[in-house]
Amino acid sequence: MAQVLTIHPDDPQPRLVSRAAEVVRDGGVIAYPTDSGYALGCHLDDKRAVERLRRVRRLDDRHHLTLVCRDLSELSRYAKVDNTAYRLMKRLTPGPYTFILPATHEVPRRLWHPKRKTIGLRVPDNRIAQALLEALGEPLISTTLILPGESLPMTDPWEIEAQVGAQLDLVIDGGYGGLEPTTVVDLTGEVPQVIRAGAGPVDWEE
Repeated sequence: MAQVLTIHPDDPQPRLVSRAAEVVRDGGVIAYPTDSGYALGCHLDDKRAVERLRRVRRLDDRHHLTLVCRDLSELSRYAKVDNTAYRLMKRLTPGPYTFILPATHEVPRRLWHPKRKTIGLRVPDNRIAQALLEALGEPLISTTLILPGESLPMTDPWEIEAQVGAQLDLVIDGGYGGLEPTTVVDLTGEVPQVIRAGAGPVDWEE
């Protein structure tokens, strides 16, 4: 079963955050809190870990995985974005949004959507997630922790440990998560398109 690591949601303990980062660097798959529900995460360049992450949620290669970043300073390395899209992202981040963007060649090809050559990108407004990304010094590859057959993300870290802990290396207990997944916005066209309404408001469309 996965180890459960309790980290303070408002003042994450650096020692515990460093331990979680080491699990990721060593090829582990973790569950961690975000500003929506809990998510699964692993190292960007670890093919086996990404395959394990997909198996937990039973995802095929047509499902967008997401690069979870500290801020938009990492954006140009991993995604192609025009000025209009960048302004919208700057307005909405950090926050509960996932943006679909054309991937650059810095992103391993196996993580691209096979037909669209796109990747998801996200900057969460959660102190534990931000501390973990800071300790890693690079993005996490991630997906919302929604179990097969369900429509809402998991919110209780101990329930996560009970239901899927055998498939994970670590569950970060940062308290209860939100009840909605992220709002997904496709920025590959001329006009931003909301393809999943979630925790992030979409009043910027008006």
